[in-house]
Amino acid sequence: MPPAHPFDDDKLKEECGVFGVIGTKDAANFVALGLHALQHRGQEAGGIVSYDEEHGFNSARRFGYVRDNFTSQKIMETLPGPLSIGHVRYSTSGNKGQTAIRDVQPFFGEFAQGGAAIAHNGNITNANALRRELIERGSIFQSSSDSECIIHLMARSMQRSIPERMEDALRRVEGAFSIVAMTRTKLMGVRDPLGVRPLVLGKVGDGWALSSETCALDIIG
Repeated sequence: MPPAHPFDDDKLKEECGVFGVIGTKDAANFVALGLHALQHRGQEAGGIVSYDEEHGFNSARRFGYVRDNFTSQKIMETLPGPLSIGHVRYSTSGNKGQTAIRDVQPFFGEFAQGGAAIAHNGNITNANALRRELIERGSIFQSSSDSECIIHLMARSMQRSIPERMEDALRRVEGAFSIVAMTRTKLMGVRDPLGVRPLVLGKVGDGWALSSETCALDIIG
C-alpha cells in the first residue's frame, strides 16, 4: 500500500547531519565539533569543505566517526579559512552498506561564477527521474548519491549567481530535505517547502552557524 502522504515513507530513514560556519577563524574546527555533536545522525562517514582566499576550496572526506578523523591536526591544517561546511552520512540512497568515498559529502561544483559546495540531508523522491534526464542531456555523475543531482541541476541553470542557480535547481527537486551550502563568500541554508527536515541558525563568536540540530550549536558555544 503506498504511503498516505508523499513524505510518510521518508520518516526516520535518513538522518544525515549538516553543519556550516562563516565568519570565524579556522571555521572547519567548529564544523568538526558540530559534526561530532551530530554523530548520532550518521556514523558511516563524514566530510568537511573549507575556503580561504590563499588556498581556495579544500576538502577532506573519511569513513567512520568524526572523533577518529577530524581531531587530527594534520587533517585540520588542510582545511583553513573562515568559511566551512560539513556532513555526517547515514545512507538510504546510493549503495547502502557499500559506500564509496565518492559518495561522501559535501559535494563540490565549479561554475562560471566560482565554486560551490553542498551538504544535503534528506531524500529526493524524484532523484531517479532527474538522474536519467541529466545523463541523457550529457551530465556525468561521479557518485551514486541522489544529492549529486542538485549540483548538475545548478550547472545547467541559466541563472547568473550561484544562490540563484541553487534556487532554480531546487524548483525541480521533490521530497523532504535540508541543505547547507557555501560559495567563496556565502553560507546558505535551505529547507524543503514544507519544512520537514530540520535546520537551525545560531551565533558562534562574531560569526554564524547552520545546523541540523540545536545540540551542535550548544557544543560550539
